[in-house]
Amino acid sequence: MAKEDVADMSVEQKLKNLYQLQTMLSEIDRIKILRGELPLEVQDLEDEIEGLTHRMGKYNEDVEACKADIAAKKAKINEAQQAIARYKEQLNDVKNNREYDMLSKEIEFQSLEVELQDKRIGEAQRAIENRKADMETARHQLEERRADLDVKKAELDEITAETKAEEEKLREKAKNLEQSIEPRLLTAFKRIRKNSRNGLGIVYVQRDACGGCFNKIPPQRQLDIRMRKKIIVCEYCGRIMIDPELAGVKIEKPSEDKPKRRLRRTVKKES
Repeated sequence: MAKEDVADMSVEQKLKNLYQLQTMLSEIDRIKILRGELPLEVQDLEDEIEGLTHRMGKYNEDVEACKADIAAKKAKINEAQQAIARYKEQLNDVKNNREYDMLSKEIEFQSLEVELQDKRIGEAQRAIENRKADMETARHQLEERRADLDVKKAELDEITAETKAEEEKLREKAKNLEQSIEPRLLTAFKRIRKNSRNGLGIVYVQRDACGGCFNKIPPQRQLDIRMRKKIIVCEYCGRIMIDPELAGVKIEKPSEDKPKRRLRRTVKKES
C-alpha cells in the first residue's frame, strides 16, 4: 500500500488495522508461551556447561602448576642433599672448631631446607588431590547438565517444529499488515506494546473500563472512542483505545434487575 493511501486512511480503518495486527501478535505471543521457559532453560544449561568446562580447565591448570612446583621443590631437595654430602666430607678435613661449627650449621640449614621442601611437596600433593576431586565433581555435573540439555533441546525442537509453520505464517501476515499502518502510529503502538506486561498495545472498552489496566473511563471519553474520529489512549496505562464493535467483539449487557415489589403490612384492628 502506498504511503499516500496510508496517510489518507480514516481513523476508523487505522484502528481496525491496528487491532488486527494486535490479534496476530497476541497469537504469536501465545505460541511463545506454549514453548514456555524452554528457550531460557536451554540457554541457562548452555551457559552452565560453558562455565563448568572453563572451571575444569582451570582445575587442570592448577594441577599442572602444582606438579611443576613439586618438580622444582624436588630439585631444591636434591641440591640440598648434595650440599649436605659435600659438607659432611669436609668435616673430615676441618682444622679447628670454628670450621667444624660452620660446617655443622650449613648441614643443619640444608637439612631444614629439605624438611621445608618436603612439607611443601606434601601440601602441593594434597592440593592436587583436592583439585582432582573438584574435577571429578565438575565432570559428573557436566555429564548431568549435558544430558539435561539434550532432553530440553529435544523438547524445544519438538514444540518448535509443531508451531514453526503457524508462527511464520502469522509473522508474514503481520508484516504485510504493518504496511497498511501509518509509520508514526505503528512506532507508537510497538513502543506501548513493548512496555506492556501482557503485550497489548490496543484494547477495547470492557464494562466502562480500559481493557488493559481496567481503570474506569469517563462517559464522554467513551463517546469519543465510539465516534472513531481520533486516536485515543488510556490516561492511566497509555494503551490505544477502540470500541468493542469495531474490534468485532460482542459485549453482553448485564440484565437489569427488576425492582422488587414492596409488600404492604396490614394492621389488624382490635375489636
